[in-house]
Amino acid sequence: EWDFPTRRRRTRRDAAIDDADTTGKDRRTSHDMAPAAQTPEQMSPEQRDAAFAMAGQEMEYRVELFNKMVASCYEKCIDKKFKDGDLNVGENSCVDRCSAKYWESVTIVGQMLGAAGQAPQ
Repeated sequence: EWDFPTRRRRTRRDAAIDDADTTGKDRRTSHDMAPAAQTPEQMSPEQRDAAFAMAGQEMEYRVELFNKMVASCYEKCIDKKFKDGDLNVGENSCVDRCSAKYWESVTIVGQMLGAAGQAPQ
């Protein structure tokens, strides 16, 4: 089955996401979520500066992760002899698998580091 907006073959992961959406699982409502954090207007100037600095660091981290993923998947999947303006089917599926595996591994490492940081010492 093809996913026409992205012109790629649908994966099992796509089907699992669709199933979760239709069954209502993994959906959160406003009463399921944690209480809202303070708005910038409610914060002291020091808290606001710290929050913006943390957000900036998080953004830099995410951009670095994305750039590493792009470089890694480009090296593995893209033919260096640019024959076409678009990715061919093999390159497209390789990039799809590569990016999915990359984000999955980043998630697992993050969970392991988070668990190690919360472990009693």
